[in-house]
Amino acid sequence: MSSAPDRPNQHNDLPGSSPERPRFRPTAGSVAVEPEQLPLFVDAAVRGGATVEPLSSATRGLIWLSEKRSDELATILATHPHIEWVQLPWAGVDGFRALFATIDHETAPVFTSAKGSYAEPVAEHALTLVLALQREIPSKSRQARWQENRTGLSLYGNHVVIVGAGGIAIELIRLLQPFRADVTVVRRTETPLAGASRTVTTEGLRDVLPTADVVVLAAASTDHTHHLLGREEIALLPSHAVVVNVARGALLDSDAVLDALRADRLWGVGLDVTDPEPLPADHSLWLEERCVITSHSADTPLMTQHLLATRIERNVRAFVGDAEFVGLVDTRAGY
Repeated sequence: MSSAPDRPNQHNDLPGSSPERPRFRPTAGSVAVEPEQLPLFVDAAVRGGATVEPLSSATRGLIWLSEKRSDELATILATHPHIEWVQLPWAGVDGFRALFATIDHETAPVFTSAKGSYAEPVAEHALTLVLALQREIPSKSRQARWQENRTGLSLYGNHVVIVGAGGIAIELIRLLQPFRADVTVVRRTETPLAGASRTVTTEGLRDVLPTADVVVLAAASTDHTHHLLGREEIALLPSHAVVVNVARGALLDSDAVLDALRADRLWGVGLDVTDPEPLPADHSLWLEERCVITSHSADTPLMTQHLLATRIERNVRAFVGDAEFVGLVDTRAGY
């Protein structure tokens, strides 16, 4: 396969929420980059105004570049109690759930994540999956024969339900504008989201599903969102509905999706994330012609590395300056 071009300025870092001040102002001081000192991110921290040094008693800020080594991070925070700010690498912070469950939320460091930062490529991928499924591109190309009947769906004027109200939802709403879509956003509160026709709480999810042409899952993975789209919710969808998950696999009941596809009760399903992940090679979803699985590639490392570097630079400036951080993490809520 040909190599992809490296385009550092291809995407914008979207805040996901407005810059805001945390519950306390972290004390500015030296910043450590762990568990690897990758030059791209070290340079970003320096551009932001940080003094980057190895971990020591003088460390006040920590840029953590692994999403899988939560236990190591917990050990560092326990042995370096003077760290007051931690930048995490991904938009989703469910990998640090065990850490958040053990900390004192009142005295813990300020945590920031990359939420919103990867919104442009992920929203683009979500739209790609929706269009590909509605136009039956995956199933028609797999059959490798001329189709006798011309079938497919159009996205224009569809009722699109987006679960989640972060950067991905905001960017996807913008991308849907040319299609004159009627967008419903499902979130924790009824606070309206710009561009959406209506905003409902998660308690109102079932009320909007019977008229949904498209459902896109773009919410954080928490205990409250586990199988948010489960068997009963999927049963409410019309048979021409398309479901796309670009958030976390746990939001969607995989067994219920498989049963719905086999019973011809869904038009198609697009999964960039799965439960379990990675999806085993012998899983039945791989065999479903109307299920597209893209192996968590909505945002590739080539896309995210420059966006994360931008987020690091912005939050370092906040750390050493006005304390107006982007991507603040609510450690109690888990996102």
